[in-house]
Amino acid sequence: MDNSSGVGVIDKAAQVLDALEAGPTTLAQLVAATGLARPTVHRLALALVHHRLVSRDIQGRFVLGSRLVELASAAGEDRLIASAGPVLMQLRDATGESAQIFRRQGDWRVCVASAERPIGLRDTIPVGTQLSMKAGSAAQVLLAWEDHDRLLEGLQQARFTPTVLAGVRRRGWGQSLGEREPGVASVSAPVRGPSGRVIAAVSISGPIERLTRQPGRLHAEVVCNAGRILTEALRKNND
Repeated sequence: MDNSSGVGVIDKAAQVLDALEAGPTTLAQLVAATGLARPTVHRLALALVHHRLVSRDIQGRFVLGSRLVELASAAGEDRLIASAGPVLMQLRDATGESAQIFRRQGDWRVCVASAERPIGLRDTIPVGTQLSMKAGSAAQVLLAWEDHDRLLEGLQQARFTPTVLAGVRRRGWGQSLGEREPGVASVSAPVRGPSGRVIAAVSISGPIERLTRQPGRLHAEVVCNAGRILTEALRKNND
């Protein structure tokens, strides 16, 4: 059976990944398994390591990387959005504030679902809106559980500090006061995929005048509960 896609470099990278399904593999073993030239295999493996599709174990052998787990979790995106509507409406009604779900895409966080406050002063964030990963409680939550290197990278020029993210991890939720936009407060909690990794943040946002300068004290419990409901929905759908 011909597994060629017609794009040589992709086919060769796929051969390397296929070979790693068997477990930790040395460069020599990769060469033998793929039938490719040693320099080619070495170059491809290092490129895949750079993109975290491949990693190295303590013995220097190549293994499948953490990015593959993240992508597998992200395959639950449609399930998350399908489950989001009722949860966000309940969250909106319980708090009286606009509710959103954000997912990280590179250097941005994107609103993938929302339930707007029907009347009065509100923080309107339409689905598809791209916001910075450097400010806001949803950005805090999406960054707080990242690995050390990505955490340090994300903190560069951020409006929040390492101490703030440590507090997010300890409490299980984040809050912000005017970080993203003057006069706007928010509270966010994590949504975890079947692997346990944080794949999204569920949030409420509105004017500081209503949420006060301690919005977490008012709303963290109900926001965290929304995050748990969505997490459980993803877990059940994965069973």
